[in-house]
Amino acid sequence: MQSAPAALRNDAVRNWLIAIAAMIFFMIVLGALTRLTESGLSMVEWRPVTGWLPPLSDAAWQAELQKYLSSPQGRLVNRGFTVAEFQQIFWLEYLHRLWGRLIGLAVALPLACFWLRGRLTPALKPRLIALLVLGGLQGAVGWAMVASGLVDRPSVSHYRLAAHLLLAVALYAYTVWLALELGAPPGLADRRTSREAGGLIVFLFVVMTFGALMAGLRAGSAHNTFPTMSGYWIPPGLFGLEPWWINTFENGTTVQFIHRWLATLLALGVLALSIRVRRREALAAGAMALVQFGLGAATILSGVSIPIAVAHQAGAVLLLTTLLVVRHRAKTKLSTSPSVIMSA
Repeated sequence: MQSAPAALRNDAVRNWLIAIAAMIFFMIVLGALTRLTESGLSMVEWRPVTGWLPPLSDAAWQAELQKYLSSPQGRLVNRGFTVAEFQQIFWLEYLHRLWGRLIGLAVALPLACFWLRGRLTPALKPRLIALLVLGGLQGAVGWAMVASGLVDRPSVSHYRLAAHLLLAVALYAYTVWLALELGAPPGLADRRTSREAGGLIVFLFVVMTFGALMAGLRAGSAHNTFPTMSGYWIPPGLFGLEPWWINTFENGTTVQFIHRWLATLLALGVLALSIRVRRREALAAGAMALVQFGLGAATILSGVSIPIAVAHQAGAVLLLTTLLVVRHRAKTKLSTSPSVIMSA
């Protein structure tokens, strides 16, 4: 059993990780809003060090607007934009990038402080370094996504959009898991529940992958009926592209069809787990699965209403959170120390 001061030090690290997870969650929500408002291509340069300042004068705004109007989206979609109209999309993308920089500082500075004061265990240090490195990689992936929409078309690659979203969600999950490892209450090992929750987490990432592809292809508005797709259980055009397998990733109808049915299977799987386990965290996961399924249907029926679609993306992350808690509490062995670091 560790001494009280050691436990308090680990509590401080855990609280810091919870704050980081909350910041990443907000970043994911902000990213959804940026994508849905078509704001992501408003900043056509990536200046990770000097780009934290917005335009500060009328001349600077005009210069920024001209850069945008020379991009594919500016030329082909918004060529008549005024400065005021441009500012409406610019500020969302600016806030998205600024928040990413703030997350980087919120990770790096306390990490250095905890490290220098000896408040990190040897097992935790490489995990936190990995968090910092992966966060930097996420910024590069985000720019690679934006750059794909600055060449010859007014939209980003849906593959890169999916990679950007999934890495953000993985960073969130990793941070939440570290926080759980530092502060989980004692529990009894339940390998079956741990395996099932782990499988559902992997399956959720697959569902989110097709949701991201669907968003990148703007496929959400292709069929705005539920539970059928424009009156069909199996809609026509599922294999309209050649070769046939490319439909899985590039045909909006096929991607929406797959996303719908995978989401249905996921909801049923989480509900089955919650009914079998009947512990508080499992019941919370089952309830969240129902809410998330309802938000998905509402997103389709609303014609991809921005508030509902943003809530749907946030709901996926909250469902992931509940499943992480279920898995962690099922794998946690009885322990007297609240600050033991266990391997995932």
